[in-house]
Amino acid sequence: MRRERGLSQAEAGARLNMTSQGWGLYESGRRPGLFRPDVQRRLTSALDASPDALALLVSGKAEPPETSDPTGVQGRGRTFEGRPAGLKRIKVRNENLSPWAEPGVQLEYEPDLWPRQGQGCVIEMTDGSTRVRLFERASDQEMHVRGAGGLDKAETIDRRLVVRTSAIVARLER
Repeated sequence: MRRERGLSQAEAGARLNMTSQGWGLYESGRRPGLFRPDVQRRLTSALDASPDALALLVSGKAEPPETSDPTGVQGRGRTFEGRPAGLKRIKVRNENLSPWAEPGVQLEYEPDLWPRQGQGCVIEMTDGSTRVRLFERASDQEMHVRGAGGLDKAETIDRRLVVRTSAIVARLER
C-alpha cells in the first residue's frame, strides 16, 4: 500500500513520527504488535487508508495497480491523471486540524460519501457555513467530530443542522 501511494519508508514513517527503520520493521513483520487493531489503524492512516482496505489487499480480494516496471515501483503521477468527476476542493485556513492538515493544504472531498472513523470530512451546515473536521462517529441525532479548535477538541453536532457530510479523499500538499 505504501508503494502504491508513492511513499518511501521514510516518508510514511515521518507521518507517524517514526523512523524509516521502524516502518521497515513493521513491513517485514519483525516488529511485534503488527496485528493489533490500534497499530493497524495507525499505520494505515499514515497511508490514507483503513485496516479494512489492508485486509482486502492481503486476502487477495483487492489488488494493487499493476506495474510494468520490474523494480515494482509504479511510475504513475497524480498530476497527469486528472481528478474524478464530482470531487470538490477546500483549502485549510487555520491550524485546527494540525498536524493532520496544515494551513494552506487543499483537501479533496467527495460529496455525500460518508466518512469512516478517523477520516477527514467536510460538513455543510444549514446556516451556509462549512466545517472541516475529523469524523469520529454518528447516530441519527448527532455527529461526533474533532478539530473544532485543535485535534484534541471534540465537538458534537446536531444532525438536524447538517445539510451534507462528505469524506475527504485526498490531501494536496504543495
